[in-house]
Amino acid sequence: MTLTLAKWTIDDYHQIVSTGLLKNRQVELLNGEIVEMSPEGPEHASLNGDSKDYLGDLLKGKAIVREAKPITLPEQASETEPDLAIVAPPRSQYRQRHPYPADIFWVVEYSHSSLQKDLQTKRSNYAAAGIPEYWIVNLKAGIVIVLSDPSNGDYQSEQQFPAGSIHPLAFPETSVSVSYLLSGQ
Repeated sequence: MTLTLAKWTIDDYHQIVSTGLLKNRQVELLNGEIVEMSPEGPEHASLNGDSKDYLGDLLKGKAIVREAKPITLPEQASETEPDLAIVAPPRSQYRQRHPYPADIFWVVEYSHSSLQKDLQTKRSNYAAAGIPEYWIVNLKAGIVIVLSDPSNGDYQSEQQFPAGSIHPLAFPETSVSVSYLLSGQ
């Protein structure tokens, strides 16, 4: 007997969500599968919130920083909820839909227990969607991994920052402190 998994479309997922069936469950749609998200520890939650405010101040008037809100990746049958998604304004365009890849400057995932999923499944998912830049804040190792140049379902460039500053591709004049992302200071 062969086991076959049922893959869900984004429309299927929205219908399931609208029924309330997934209420109070931390899930996201990833490659057509409804996947439970790892719970956030206090450090993860605190740094993520601090970084949202920090990036929001740095990018005021240039971008919107969404915290733990869905982004829609139609070609990947995914609707993930990255810790942070830096997206194009105006905010009003997201009242009827979530941001699509063309709206996204970069995404950030804070990683402690989810590192493998972030480095593998989400990496290939975001790259295949053409999201220009993907940052993984590795809390265990104390580094920020910056992935860029998506092509053929993967990022062709990977840099690791234990300190210093990162200049996002979309806003090269903006200097983002690695220390702030890792420690809130």
